[in-house]
Amino acid sequence: MTTSISRERIAELTARESEKLDAATQRSKKMYEEALVHLAGGVASSYQARDPWPIYIERGQGPKVWDVDGTQRWDFHNGFGSMVQGHAHPVIGEAIAKRYPMGTHFGCATEDDIVVADLLAARWGLPKWRFTNSGSESTMDAIRIARAYTGRDVVMKIFGSYHGHHDAVMVDIGVPYGKIGDRENYASLSYGGGIPQATVDLTVAVPFNDAGAMERRIERLEKEGRKPACVIMEAAMMNLGVVLPEPGYLEAVRDITTRHGIVLIFDEVKTGLTIAAGGATEKYGVTPDLVTLAKALGGGLPSGAIGGTDEVMRVVEDGTVYQVGTYSGNPLTMAAARASLEKVLTPEAYAHLAHLNDRIVSGCEAVLRKYDLPGYAVGIGSKGCVTFSTEKIVDYESYAAAQDGELADLAWLYNLNRGIFMTPGREEEWTLSITHTDESVDAYVAVLDELAHDLTA
Repeated sequence: MTTSISRERIAELTARESEKLDAATQRSKKMYEEALVHLAGGVASSYQARDPWPIYIERGQGPKVWDVDGTQRWDFHNGFGSMVQGHAHPVIGEAIAKRYPMGTHFGCATEDDIVVADLLAARWGLPKWRFTNSGSESTMDAIRIARAYTGRDVVMKIFGSYHGHHDAVMVDIGVPYGKIGDRENYASLSYGGGIPQATVDLTVAVPFNDAGAMERRIERLEKEGRKPACVIMEAAMMNLGVVLPEPGYLEAVRDITTRHGIVLIFDEVKTGLTIAAGGATEKYGVTPDLVTLAKALGGGLPSGAIGGTDEVMRVVEDGTVYQVGTYSGNPLTMAAARASLEKVLTPEAYAHLAHLNDRIVSGCEAVLRKYDLPGYAVGIGSKGCVTFSTEKIVDYESYAAAQDGELADLAWLYNLNRGIFMTPGREEEWTLSITHTDESVDAYVAVLDELAHDLTA
């Protein structure tokens, strides 16, 4: 029996903590007012926005960041999961410093391109690679490759999953559950304006952790003459906090896509290199036709990659698909990626991340049980979260129905006001870095304990 949480108490604490955070971020407020003059919305990306103003960061070192007001916090945000190496890692810094005086951009191939491709091929078991500059570029190009390889146009994705900001995948994300239709026939709905409806209609979503629903939708689409070119999915975890694939689900998806001649794309922009050396392929033993990487790959520099089988990537090699980009394989980025793969993200590093995640998950679970709070903790590799829900979240439907968004928002405020920097948004999770320590994760657990105490006092 879990403790019933008073909505009035949540509202009271939220008001108190919001006022406290606003008072502590007055320099950010001033900077925001200055930014509004020429920076649209005061930020470089809408994901950086926050009401009443964003928090501007000045610097980071290892597992910590400092905002412009001088407040130091343990960083569990880590650049939306990009900085699993920690901030300003000296090994990566040395590689960048060595590369810089030799030239930072040529628009031509360099030796590090070859080395990084070799390292990624060994980790994922996929023989052919190309580089991009972001996760959005990676998923955009992967879909184009799949369409060229199959000669088909329709894209199938998981409802609620984000795969970047290009039109084909800005569909069925963050939609109120009452608007999406039944799980056997989800509607295709754009994520924001400026996306042509004709493009939206080419993307079809299915629920996570339901291979049967996926295959039934594929069969209906085939009868309509709209068989998908690809299925693109977050394989290691769905980013609604952390929603793990149920046992046998990924194997079933691999079987379905193979039988139907559909290209399977694992989007590991967030999880590649953060949950295991070889991402979901290593963790679950399921190999896709294409994998997309970004975020952690560049060690803090913009980066992206696409890995694939010889068969599917032949449409790139024979010139059918023009996979291009002026900054793709940028020497500075490749130097950072090579140093990270060879010297930073080592077996010992992943063992350390596993230790930390076990510690933080077990600590959070102990707090939830101590206070009989509705929720559970879940983690994988460097990723994890506390999910405030009375039932297990397995897909977007259960997330929309059961996740306590107000409590998640309050937890974010508690963290920020007590020295823990976290990603904003109810669907986000923590990302540990290899520079985090037992002290840092214990601090996170202590904040959750204080929140639980105040909620139940």
